[in-house]
Amino acid sequence: MRTLITNGTIVTADGSYDADVLIDGETIAQIGRDLAGAGPGAIADDTIDASGKYVIPGGIDVHTHMELPFGGTSAKDTFETGTRAAAFGGTTSIVDFAVQSRGKSLREGLDAWHAKAEGNAVADYGFHMIMSDVNDDTLAEMDGLVAEGVPDFKLFTAYPGVFFSDDGAIFRAMQRTARNGGLIMMHAENGLAIDVIAQDTINAGITDPIGHGLARYSVLEGEATNRVIRLAQAAGVPVYIVHLSAREAMNAVRQARDEGLPAFAETCPQYLFLSLDDMGNGFEGAKYVCSPPLRPADHQVELWRGLVKDDLQVVSTDHCPFDFEGQKDLGRGDFRKVPNGLPGVEDRMDLLHDGGVVAGRITRERWVAITSTAPAKLFGMYPHKGAVAVGSDADLVIYDPNRKRTISAASHHMNVDYSCYEGRVVQGASDVVLSRGSVIVRDGQFTGKKGHGKFIKRATADFARMA
Repeated sequence: MRTLITNGTIVTADGSYDADVLIDGETIAQIGRDLAGAGPGAIADDTIDASGKYVIPGGIDVHTHMELPFGGTSAKDTFETGTRAAAFGGTTSIVDFAVQSRGKSLREGLDAWHAKAEGNAVADYGFHMIMSDVNDDTLAEMDGLVAEGVPDFKLFTAYPGVFFSDDGAIFRAMQRTARNGGLIMMHAENGLAIDVIAQDTINAGITDPIGHGLARYSVLEGEATNRVIRLAQAAGVPVYIVHLSAREAMNAVRQARDEGLPAFAETCPQYLFLSLDDMGNGFEGAKYVCSPPLRPADHQVELWRGLVKDDLQVVSTDHCPFDFEGQKDLGRGDFRKVPNGLPGVEDRMDLLHDGGVVAGRITRERWVAITSTAPAKLFGMYPHKGAVAVGSDADLVIYDPNRKRTISAASHHMNVDYSCYEGRVVQGASDVVLSRGSVIVRDGQFTGKKGHGKFIKRATADFARMA
């Protein structure tokens, strides 16, 4: 199957230019002007006219949680529904988190996630590994996972009794990545102190979801972020901070990068477009409970500055959807029991285009960088993913920068009963989405198929060591 995309403006992280793109099978075969007239006969089986539109590399969301068990329930999106929703939003690859259960092996957790995804995902997927236990056996297992394309390991300074690792365990895991080339990803909040404050908050009679945001102090995210960066410095390895939300954490990353340290970080759309105020209004605020929590709106200024200055390299979603009815309401009467997580995989690209590019905060090239190219480079997928280049996978999006749509649970494709951005009008939307050369979304209709998505065997984090 050969597909020709004509008359579009190719937008990459490095620049924009007008050219046609010829796809042969699953990869990009040729890029140039007037490819339809370049030779005799029909050059393609299908021609897509991209006049007035962008041709961009498919979005890459390197932080999702499909089917994640949490707090006695599980995230609603499966790998089928979650990757389909992602595709509607212009995201053609995800990297999800496989979970090692306490007392079990990394292998058992990874195998369980392969079973969830294989034959179900409609777009390509990879895995990070959540480490719940750091011991001699799991440290040895890390080497094997790196070799088979799962080179990243997430640890937590939060959630005591569930995922929490102490500084010694974190440091041992970092030492291991110094040898095997892996990358440590950190959820950085001081969970031990937060649990004390949360109990004090409950004791003071604050049980509604707003208590979640009040108890998880931003200074404790800043403290934990600085601490894990300094542990990585001592181990001589890069570190990646997930879902950075707070000014204090941003400052810790900025200082480290100014010192020349390989510290990297992502933020999420919810921290750029929502705030602590959304967690008010009684139990309705449960819709917005995630960790780290939404911050006061003035933190957003620093996050946008971080994206502009490249102190933040990536915007992922931390997509982890729970229904308001029947799941979020497990926390009625105690905010600590509200399942943590928000839906967002479908809206990321459009929110950032509207609130970033259209609003004049970032260029369209920077938009492509933070949603596709930088995650591909940091997580061992470039240039197969995250690029519009000859030989790259034909993961492409024909994006209309002028079309407006209204975000709503009534029309989204995520398997969840509410939207965090209900009623928000955004400018910019995906018209045609291709995954490895196959059109999987066209003009609002799903044209892909269950099981099309393949596992992405990713390389080690060499970019993080050289950048």
